[in-house]
Amino acid sequence: MGNRAGWLGRLASRLNRIEAGLAARRAVVEAEAEAEAEGGSGAGAGTAGEGRAPAAASGPPTPAPGTSTEHPALPPHPPLPPAQPARPDPASVIPWGMRVAAEASWRLLLLAGMLWVLMKVISEVRLVVLAFAAAMLVTALLQPFVVRLRRLGLPRGLATAVTAVLGFVIIGLVGWFVVWQVMENLDDLSARVRDGINELKLWALASPFHVTEKQINDIAKNLSETIGTNTEQITSAGLQGVTVLVEVLTGMLLAMFSTLFLLYDGARIWGWALGLVPAGARRGVAGAGPRAWRTLTAYVRGTVLVALIDAIFIGLGIYFLNVPMAVPLAVFIFLFAFIPLVGAVVSGALAVVVALVTQGPVSALLVLAVVLAVQQIEGHVLQPFILGRAVRVHPLAVVLVVAAGGMIAGIGGAVVAVPLVAVTNTVVGYLKAYSRDQLLHGAAPIGPGPHGATAVGQAAREAGSDQRA
Repeated sequence: MGNRAGWLGRLASRLNRIEAGLAARRAVVEAEAEAEAEGGSGAGAGTAGEGRAPAAASGPPTPAPGTSTEHPALPPHPPLPPAQPARPDPASVIPWGMRVAAEASWRLLLLAGMLWVLMKVISEVRLVVLAFAAAMLVTALLQPFVVRLRRLGLPRGLATAVTAVLGFVIIGLVGWFVVWQVMENLDDLSARVRDGINELKLWALASPFHVTEKQINDIAKNLSETIGTNTEQITSAGLQGVTVLVEVLTGMLLAMFSTLFLLYDGARIWGWALGLVPAGARRGVAGAGPRAWRTLTAYVRGTVLVALIDAIFIGLGIYFLNVPMAVPLAVFIFLFAFIPLVGAVVSGALAVVVALVTQGPVSALLVLAVVLAVQQIEGHVLQPFILGRAVRVHPLAVVLVVAAGGMIAGIGGAVVAVPLVAVTNTVVGYLKAYSRDQLLHGAAPIGPGPHGATAVGQAAREAGSDQRA
């Protein structure tokens, strides 16, 4: 019995020590909580602290009689780390304008890369591309005649053959006539050029610029030496000219075959190309195609008419001023008129130079006046009246695209550049109007919705608009 009573006393003493330790630990925690509440909560925290002050100040409870008050010291409770605020989504921190600019930038970079690759491909197959572009222009010119012959009752094949043969015969006759006139007047032109050079020499000697005969002879000698030292380059240029002639003939054959098939089977070719377009955008592209073709047809027919008027009136002015090769010069003016702005300047300058070396400065000034007068009438009367608003392109855009087309593909690129921009302008304008009309009628927009960082900003704006509503 004595052993059992001693064992129970020791157990009770140990339980009392554990209870005292827990009470002391609870008092320490309550004191720390009260201190934090008083520092951060103000009056409300102070009131709560007063309610807990007696418990904190009372200290550990008195142990039961007969138990030992000795217990091991508990280590202090380490302070809790401050709570870290939640980090926001990075997309929501970046401003909306910067997100839109970033997404637009990588899309522009992708488009620039695609255009660069496209230009590389075009430069490698430039002959085929230019031949097909020329076929498109000739088809736009001849296709109305096929339609008229079909209305008269001719079958499609016969109407296409008649139109193509007549068109190619007329083009060939014009080329033969130009070559024939040049060869017929070449001897006379050479003699007049020599006489004109002598007249210019005499005029320079008698001019107030104090030019001496020795200076003129030195210039002629330097020109002769330059030609003699560059004989190899001139020969290689001649060989290169032969290569260019072969390429031109090949391109002409490709253009002729392409024109035949476009005149005969253009609708079926357009249907096949339309099948390559995604189904969601096919309806809009199907509406843009005929409008683009009408724009191209209006451009080609209007340009031909304007070029014909320029060639007739400038040719008549040159003829009445007794400038040699008036008819070939008129044909050159007609052909160069297909290069907007630049072609008129080049053909006019050619006529002025021929008049200068054959008739003298007075005739050259008169030819210059005729060229400027006709070109002013063309720019302010003929083009707005004939071409109208169907193919209106800003003059700055014309200059830039002609320069870019010439740098990429030479003269052919300069000829094709303006109709390409006119057609692109028509297609883009129609597609924008079509998309706006679809949205007004409640149709879903084509393509996926915004995603990623852009979607975050758009969702925030929509939420703000809902709250304001």
